[in-house]
Amino acid sequence: MDKRVLLPTDFSKNALNAIRYALELYANQTCDFYFLNAYQVSGYSIDNLSVPEPGEIAYEAAKKKSEEGFIKLMDILELHNNNPKHVYHTISTFNSLLYGIKDVIAKKDIDIVVMGTKGMTGAESVIFGTNAVEIMEKVTECPVMAIPENVRFSKPKEIVFPTDYKTTFKRKELNYLLEIALHHKAAICVLHIIKEVDLSRTQKANKELLEAILEGTEHSYHNLSDLKVQSGISAFIESRDSDMIAFVNKKHTLFGSLFSRPLVKEMGYHSKIPVLTLHDIS
Repeated sequence: MDKRVLLPTDFSKNALNAIRYALELYANQTCDFYFLNAYQVSGYSIDNLSVPEPGEIAYEAAKKKSEEGFIKLMDILELHNNNPKHVYHTISTFNSLLYGIKDVIAKKDIDIVVMGTKGMTGAESVIFGTNAVEIMEKVTECPVMAIPENVRFSKPKEIVFPTDYKTTFKRKELNYLLEIALHHKAAICVLHIIKEVDLSRTQKANKELLEAILEGTEHSYHNLSDLKVQSGISAFIESRDSDMIAFVNKKHTLFGSLFSRPLVKEMGYHSKIPVLTLHDIS
């Protein structure tokens, strides 16, 4: 089945790194890659009623810069990637990054978004990491994978999946985790940060459901106690040299709030491995 992958870019090195990671991750799959540059005009906001119109100097200059960025990007990719399974599409749009992404997801039936975690400059106002946090939180139509700036692709061998077993699992929301694991023959490490000594009846039932969903994949169960969630996950990943971490971002739960700013700063900005955000489809 063809995969439709959305790759937002600000033409930074980090965005290019995330693009290369995605191309390698799906190297053996037939894919349509949609490259998105959501540009704005200096001094204007998308929410501002007085926005520049097509034909105006500022608008046309921003549009031209975006289109020229894509010409350079396609030249770079053609030098290093000549995969007959992959088809490239470029989209320049005057929009915010969040709404540009949501628009393309809806119009192109996107399966997954892959993006970098930092941007072209170190200024707080334009850090791509801030955008990545917002995308992971607010794009719920499909999974989002964030690639740290220094990560180079290597075939994932182990994916860490933290859970508190307090909410019901659905096979559909875990499909991308299962697909990546099976495609790359990666093991899934289910990590439970223990808050109570024993699992409740609900937790036990949810664990059994997860076991049924993971059937057919290589997987294992691990417990960590007396640790804060983010530090426990980080310590576990570091001790095992894991390749990826996957969360289900559910509302009103321990892990639903995992993308509060302090935790994203810990697991996103400072993460040394890709972060796959799955979403509650209920």
